[in-house]
Amino acid sequence: MTEASEAVLPLPDVCLTALRLRQKEQQAAKERAEELWTESDMVFTTRYGTPVEPRNFTREFDRRCERAGVRRIRVHDTRHTCASLLAALDVHPRIAMQILRHSEIAVTMEVYTHVPSADTRRALRKLGKALGGGSKEKKEGKEKKGKRKQQKRAEEQAAQDGQQES
Repeated sequence: MTEASEAVLPLPDVCLTALRLRQKEQQAAKERAEELWTESDMVFTTRYGTPVEPRNFTREFDRRCERAGVRRIRVHDTRHTCASLLAALDVHPRIAMQILRHSEIAVTMEVYTHVPSADTRRALRKLGKALGGGSKEKKEGKEKKGKRKQQKRAEEQAAQDGQQES
């Protein structure tokens, strides 16, 4: 453990709200378990206050991903997601490094952060078009938009022609 890994980190409000809710849930579980409850200082426990087995935690994480309708990833990959979101939000790399508790910025930037730049996204779109890409829906949408523009121009032209005849 480094000194930085034990430093206090302010939590976003959404995290504080979730932790307060968890505290209430845990208190209710403690009351239901009565004498079967095992006291500990852990935030996430079983319904009897004992530590959650890692495999059970992973199963529950997977269930929650499914319920939320998001792609299932490994629990550890949430750290990569956090790093990538921080980069996408233009959070300074040193700050992201502190949040993730890395001791070296290279780990944060080269291993954990996966955000394509705007230039990369543009280049990939160009490559996709050059390879005959672009989704069918996009092509159909552009065709419909083009037809609407043509129809609007024709209507405008007809209106102008009608005004000129008057």
